Amino acid sequence: MGNAPGSTLQELSACESHQWYRKFMTECPSGQLTFHEFKKFFGLKNLSETSNEYIKTMFKTFDMNDDGCIDFMEYVAALSLVLKGGVQQKLRWYFKLYDVDGSGCIDREELLFIFKSIRAISGAEQEISAEEFTDMVFDKIDLNGDGELSQEEFMEGIQADEVLLKMLTQSLDLTHVVKKIYSEINPEQQLH
Repeated sequence: MGNAPGSTLQELSACESHQWYRKFMTECPSGQLTFHEFKKFFGLKNLSETSNEYIKTMFKTFDMNDDGCIDFMEYVAALSLVLKGGVQQKLRWYFKLYDVDGSGCIDREELLFIFKSIRAISGAEQEISAEEFTDMVFDKIDLNGDGELSQEEFMEGIQADEVLLKMLTQSLDLTHVVKKIYSEINPEQQLH
């Protein structure tokens, strides 16, 4: 990673990989990151019930084998998605994150719930409200008007609309989290 912009996980030196592993094992000596440890790992404290539910959903999307823990390989896969995932990969992950009930479709309530939670955690001022964003998404990409977005509708619709793609990508950008972790494990080098 070093100072090179656009670095990927594949470009990590053996030393840097060891540092990521050491950070992971320091934070969770068992090699299994539980939900509680996940929140501690990312400095997420005193969350509202809504925000906590969002973090649970995010945790579940990274827990690929559904064993209730994130192991080092799942951790690396999550970092890889954040650092070098393509639009298709990220949109599939966003869809899984928004599909709170696992039905294979996203309804207005799920999208609104997750978007409000993201905003509560990030604390950043937004140009439009979570309700307006939800309405915009459904108005633009729910082509059959059934009030639900299939994965295909979601992915095609978001990719076809630059404004939605940019807003969605910015709202779920986790690179600041990765940079924070990286600065803790390697204070003399910063990601740019």
